[in-house]
Amino acid sequence: MTRMDYTLQTHPETLLAGKSLRMSVALDRTGELWGRFMPGLKEIPERIGRDLYSMEVYDGLAYFDAFDPEKSYTKWAAVPVAAQGDAPEGTEYLILPEGLYAVFPYRASMAPTPVFYGRIFTEWLPKSGFRLDNRPHLAIMGPDYHRDNPDALEHIWIPVKANG
Repeated sequence: MTRMDYTLQTHPETLLAGKSLRMSVALDRTGELWGRFMPGLKEIPERIGRDLYSMEVYDGLAYFDAFDPEKSYTKWAAVPVAAQGDAPEGTEYLILPEGLYAVFPYRASMAPTPVFYGRIFTEWLPKSGFRLDNRPHLAIMGPDYHRDNPDALEHIWIPVKANG
């Protein structure tokens, strides 16, 4: 296998505005979630930058003990904002806590998404000197990102802390 490129970065505490849905790997509702979020994006005030955040919020680290495609989690489609404001009806807010992340550049042309994530958790993490931290997992997509472009760049942020 090829080496996985990554950097370690601390993501600051960030207020996010968006929408969320419960889902599982078996019942992936990502398309539905983004379909609900994108029409109101321009109406979200106090937006910081143009990055889009796709987040998974797990009910705890036990989620990762054994793979079960039926286990549910909460997925978010969101953007960073300066403050809660007069956003469209149904907008939700979440404070992303500050923390250390392993950040992996990803393009769909590199590998199918499940394969890429599988490598992070089964190859990189066990050898890294880090363990998962119980914070949201992120994919941050820049303003030029387009889901239908296999070479569009996104960054996968995996919350970590040092072993020990």
